[in-house]
Amino acid sequence: MTTDGRKLRGQRSREAILDQAVSLASVDGLEGLTLGRLAAAAGVSKSGFFAHWTDKQHLQLDTIDWASRQWRERVVMPARTAAPGVRRLFALHEARLRFYTDRVLPGGCFFFAAQVEFDDRPGPVKEHLAQAVTFWLDYLRAQVERAVGLGELDRSVDPAQLAFEIDALGEAAVTCSRLVNQELAFVHSRRAVLQRLRALSTNPNLLPED
Repeated sequence: MTTDGRKLRGQRSREAILDQAVSLASVDGLEGLTLGRLAAAAGVSKSGFFAHWTDKQHLQLDTIDWASRQWRERVVMPARTAAPGVRRLFALHEARLRFYTDRVLPGGCFFFAAQVEFDDRPGPVKEHLAQAVTFWLDYLRAQVERAVGLGELDRSVDPAQLAFEIDALGEAAVTCSRLVNQELAFVHSRRAVLQRLRALSTNPNLLPED
């Protein structure tokens, strides 16, 4: 029982630190993660911190994994309640925008911040980040392919192209909402994806009009 209790406390400590790491990195980047700030934010001792990570790169890699898990829980899974096809594809975009409008992270989007930070930095962190981003794009593409297969999108649709466009409109909402106009950025992003899907759909009535 004592051993199990220690493992549970250790797991909770690790998760608390990773929650704070994703949050801080959404603002200051993965390179901005420091032992002092993380330990203070998570309410753990520095010795407790070193029980989980021996170096900064290890922490950065685990932070990417934790951000991916957060994304699956807050964006991917809620959208799965929508019917497969164009409705689920649009639900994914709406869940993404809700993730931003709910201010889950102070910097808006961990992955956007990390991509800007590491796109020109070769190494394990960039490779791991690229895998996470590729997984998301592949998932979007798979949803487009399914919609085509169900006959809900025109067969001329290029799944990779449409997935890229939807993702780009999600990223645009992040920067525009923080630099220009928060409310309109999300409205425009949602409307742009909706209009694109309705234009390509064989049955636009499956989607909202606005």
